[in-house]
Amino acid sequence: MKIEKVAALTDAKILACKEAAGEEVFSACGSDMMSDVLAFVKEQGLLLTGLLNPQVVRTAEMMDMRAILFVRNKQPNEEILALAEQFGIVVMSTPLHMFEACGRVYEGGLKGVKPI
Repeated sequence: MKIEKVAALTDAKILACKEAAGEEVFSACGSDMMSDVLAFVKEQGLLLTGLLNPQVVRTAEMMDMRAILFVRNKQPNEEILALAEQFGIVVMSTPLHMFEACGRVYEGGLKGVKPI
């Protein structure tokens, strides 16, 4: 699924790396625990989270993720956006809660991370 479609499905605003919104993601993971993301995410994809700090971007970069979708209308600060730009990670923000955002993305055709 193209990142721009994720944005459309979730009523999200693209805040960083807008030029990469045409890239594809092949899986998604919703978590506020970056340790779970590090332990279970093995595919390039999309991270949905309500955790708002630079560690989210660093985790996404380590896992070669293409995009981060902050839920509950969380607005990342300049440090987070600059880090995402540096790593080439698309950052978006949606007013939806985690459950609804994950549901819309799944219903739109993007599947979750496969269990190990």
